[in-house]
Amino acid sequence: MTSIDIAAMPVTEKLRLMESLWDSFSLEAKDDASSPAWHGDVLAERLRRLAAGEETVTPWSEAKQRIRAQIKNG
Repeated sequence: MTSIDIAAMPVTEKLRLMESLWDSFSLEAKDDASSPAWHGDVLAERLRRLAAGEETVTPWSEAKQRIRAQIKNG
């Protein structure tokens, strides 16, 4: 494995690296990738807040545009 300076990488390269790491992790942990119990607690709280109108949501198409704009400008 090589050592790289992640801080000096452009955002697009960091995202590619992150995707590669995630793909590798997903393949290795496929059978042993259970979520901790607290993940369910966090999701339940978020759903509760959403149902109570305490959270806002952004349509995926808008979120994608915003992310892509940040990547282009970053």
